[in-house]
Amino acid sequence: MDDWATDFLAEERLPQSFRFTLDEVCGPLADRALDWRTSFGRTAVVGLCGAQGSGKSTIARATVRILAEAGRKAVALSLDDFYLSREARGWLARKVHPLLAVRGPPGTHDAALACAVIDNLARAGQTPLPAFDKAADERKPKAEWGSADGPLDVVILEGWCVGARPEPEARLAAPINTLERQDDPDGVWRKYVNRQLAELYQALFARLDRLVLLQAPGFDVVRTWRTEQEAKLRARAGPGAGMSDTEIAVFIQHYERLTRWILEEMPARADWVIPLDSYRMPGP
Repeated sequence: MDDWATDFLAEERLPQSFRFTLDEVCGPLADRALDWRTSFGRTAVVGLCGAQGSGKSTIARATVRILAEAGRKAVALSLDDFYLSREARGWLARKVHPLLAVRGPPGTHDAALACAVIDNLARAGQTPLPAFDKAADERKPKAEWGSADGPLDVVILEGWCVGARPEPEARLAAPINTLERQDDPDGVWRKYVNRQLAELYQALFARLDRLVLLQAPGFDVVRTWRTEQEAKLRARAGPGAGMSDTEIAVFIQHYERLTRWILEEMPARADWVIPLDSYRMPGP
């Protein structure tokens, strides 16, 4: 692993300590995915869930790299790349609730497109892979999308709410943070998000053969992780890119309710739970 891993760490601007994650998470995940591929006799679709900033995108890319080094065909899809366009989210903001202009929660993705892409990756031929430009808050033009030649051995779908189940209706009654109290006092937004999760997103998550959870120690670390993530974005894209610390504090409140529910509900049913400490280091 050493030859490509050195390049990977440099490309991703990762510390040497990430080699531990390569050994303890990415390598074993690649091995498990290939075992599942052999067992199924077809493309294995693996869901990778983790709170914002938990490192799921990096882990997914590293796992795909390991599979590629082994001569296997694999791709990592990010749920983020299936965000609705700014125009579509603007329409939802006007017709349903203003908070739907903000990307992230269920209801702001094109779940049907994600289903179609995953289905096509199990078949022969080229499949275009959507891409979203977070700096511009807009889906990239199709000319800038990548592609994959199917059928693939492994597809990893990573995202902060991948594999999530809807909350019980009774839990939606009381706001859990300032954003919900001030901007969604009647619960219209959170009920819409929960309903989307219960319907369209379950059709997407039904395509997952296995579910892996990167288990944060709690929601409190998410702000720190997201702040580090935005700093990394600014380092790559230059000054002015990404959100300020104040903006991050507001932004993550859109994710708080479901993140807390995932951490409470998902560990009992995920196929592999990987505990993380506050520094994102995996535990046993």
